[in-house]
Amino acid sequence: MDANAPHDSHGDDIPADDASSPAKGWTTRRRIFAGVGLVAVASIAWFGYSAWEVQHHLTGARDNAQLAKDSLLAGDAESAQRAAAEAEDRASQGQENLHSLPWSALAAIPGVGTPLESAQQMSDVVVGLTRDVLTPAVETGTALSPKDLIADGGKVNLQPLRDSAPALEQISADAKSLADQAHQVSGGGYLGLVDDVRTQLQTQTDDVAKLLENTSIGAKVLPAMLGADGPRSYFMAFQTNAEARGTGGLVGGYGVIRATNGAVQVDTLGKNTEVAYDHAPIDLGSDFNALYGRYNPTTDIRNSNFSSHFPYAAEIWQSMWEQESGERVDGAIATDPVALSYVLSSVGPITMPDGEVVNADNVVELTEATAYTRFAGDSPEEIDANNIARKEYLQTIASKVVERMTGDIESPQRLLDAIGRATSEGRIAIWSAHPEEQSILADTPLGHTIPTDNAPYAGVVINNNAGNKLDYYMTREIEYAAAACTGDSRTSAVTVRLTNNLPLGDYPRYVAGTFNSRPVPHGTNVAIVSLLATRGAQLTKATIDGKQTFTVNGTELGHPVFNVPTIIPQGKTVVLRYELTEPTVAGAARSPIQPLVDIPKMTLNVPTCE
Repeated sequence: MDANAPHDSHGDDIPADDASSPAKGWTTRRRIFAGVGLVAVASIAWFGYSAWEVQHHLTGARDNAQLAKDSLLAGDAESAQRAAAEAEDRASQGQENLHSLPWSALAAIPGVGTPLESAQQMSDVVVGLTRDVLTPAVETGTALSPKDLIADGGKVNLQPLRDSAPALEQISADAKSLADQAHQVSGGGYLGLVDDVRTQLQTQTDDVAKLLENTSIGAKVLPAMLGADGPRSYFMAFQTNAEARGTGGLVGGYGVIRATNGAVQVDTLGKNTEVAYDHAPIDLGSDFNALYGRYNPTTDIRNSNFSSHFPYAAEIWQSMWEQESGERVDGAIATDPVALSYVLSSVGPITMPDGEVVNADNVVELTEATAYTRFAGDSPEEIDANNIARKEYLQTIASKVVERMTGDIESPQRLLDAIGRATSEGRIAIWSAHPEEQSILADTPLGHTIPTDNAPYAGVVINNNAGNKLDYYMTREIEYAAAACTGDSRTSAVTVRLTNNLPLGDYPRYVAGTFNSRPVPHGTNVAIVSLLATRGAQLTKATIDGKQTFTVNGTELGHPVFNVPTIIPQGKTVVLRYELTEPTVAGAARSPIQPLVDIPKMTLNVPTCE
């Protein structure tokens, strides 16, 4: 062996390719690390691309779903079908990506996979909406297209609506189920963006479910109510909420609506002074009589709607009209000037015989404030004469608005949107004398009913007790709060803030005076403020501006009622507070808003109990 050859301490040669070589070992590890790195980079790239695809597909599904809806409402069935098919395809591709093996494996890792699991659940909801709701909804066609549903002259095409009722009922049920599923989607964990998307999805599914529920209800009841099976007639009350009543405002005028095979017209317009006060009363039960009997509600149309339960007022109007005319109407409808403003925003202004233009911006002020000063007077003779002139003026406005609604309509969709807004605010109420129809209407915002279940409830109702028109200037804030769901009962409180915003000025007695025996300064609002509380609730204390006050108590449809006579001076705010003990019962709290001129600030701080 060459003396100069390299050797180890044992005298053995080191092979050039020996894996134990430090240099070679490092090279091997580098190759392994490089391989792992390449796999990691490739995985990240794949997940990045896959995530982009998911976002691309689900965004495309959302955009096409909106396009399908818009096309349907515009009466473009062909475009709606194309967009619905594209939305379903995009949603399915996004779902397929999110449920692939790599995504599912990552989603299963505790903590790390939380936002991915949430995304998977949301993709399932989106697929369900496009496949089970949007596509079949588009196939119903006319039933969801205002352009096709409402023909020239305002006539409603009833047969397509009736034909679609079974399909719409199923679609509505599927939409409700998917909305519930959306609310069960888990949180996004460390990715706030996922939570934001989840919230948007929940809002959108709720909106779709409510839209389809309303459409399904309409398909069930509208054909018969609009005369598909024979002529129908309805008493229509125009409520002026410048003088508050339980269902909104004093009945200032009325009309009779007639419907035959989808064609609607209004005739027999009249003033409340033309309705006699000597009718035979109807019996609405001992609880009703105990609360409202002193105001003669079943014989005096001006006090016929003290209760906030609209069916009571409707039955009274039906009875009054039958005694007045001999005709028994099939139902009753009520609306107010604020609802008329929404309608005018969709159908355009009207022109009075003297050339005055009434539009969406001025109709509320004209009918609830200006008219009372324009036709003013303080002597009994002046009041009577101006009352007639003012009521004729208001009657003309109402008749011309109805004439526009039942004529050629440029945009049925805008009109339906306006009616929908008024309905959501309780400004349109409908009662049917046909039990099968009323059973459906009662559970909708159109029914304007007091619920008969045991869930938490706080209905604040104001009735004007001075005979003036100061409720036009009143604003409200209402808060309903309750303690946690521990024990069989819990404390609760309802706080009501009422502000009399009447500006300084010279007002006739009819507007700012008082027509009862209470001596109060001019411009003072005098009201009866009622709280309809949760069934079984007991009042602990009632206060006005912190000072304990007395209440007049009763019961309505199983709810305890606590009445507080209240004086609200001009320019002042009065705070009423009801402190209660109420049963700890299941269900979400409800506090319906009485449809007056203002839209009050409403706060609910009531934990939902199981």
